[in-house]
Amino acid sequence: MEEVLRRAAAEARILAGEGLSGVLVENYGDVPFFPTDVPPEVVAAMAVAVQEVVRAIPIPVGVNVLRNDAAAALAVAMAAGARFIRVNVHSGSMFTDQGLLKGRAHETLRLRSSLGAPVAILADVLVKHATPPPGTTLEGAARDAWHRGLADGLILTGSETGAPVDPREVQRLKNVLPPAGKVWVGSGVVPSTAPALLEAADGLIVGSALQAEGQAGGGVRRERVRELMQSLGRGG
Repeated sequence: MEEVLRRAAAEARILAGEGLSGVLVENYGDVPFFPTDVPPEVVAAMAVAVQEVVRAIPIPVGVNVLRNDAAAALAVAMAAGARFIRVNVHSGSMFTDQGLLKGRAHETLRLRSSLGAPVAILADVLVKHATPPPGTTLEGAARDAWHRGLADGLILTGSETGAPVDPREVQRLKNVLPPAGKVWVGSGVVPSTAPALLEAADGLIVGSALQAEGQAGGGVRRERVRELMQSLGRGG
């Protein structure tokens, strides 16, 4: 665990130091993922790791407890001082490699209220590594997550980790949201595509492209972070 904490803090400092506006902490190494309720040891480890990152950097920190444990993410965020959580299936349902995942927005929103947690909820729309039920549309899923699931922001991904997102798909989401609705791109962001994606979206969540050899889990590399930021006109 000590090595996990050291690496988490060190990588967070690189990201913050190169000008990123936030950091998302995930239990990405916990494959194969638990579908919903993760065991107590995962919650405890995540809380310690997230608190370490919060203490290490001055920018907002978020939590995603994979595969889809929003309650654990909220608890970790509240205990560790994180500002937002990501929920892969917040409303509706998706067929995934963990089986059928069902949104639990009704539980997540009530838990946030009971905890008094100042934590934003970012919800994936037709999340990666998953297939929607027949008849589901991107626009319908977005409307449900926003208006009925009461998400604070939406995330659009490609079909799998590292898969690109078409900026036109981002615009489809924006078209069904009110002006205050925010959309982040959550996969496939690389220096060559980042400018067009950021022009279409309100923000980018970048993982694989910032790590060794562009592979998720490879470890953040400063030169890759700097290259991405320079492609956006924000690097040194």
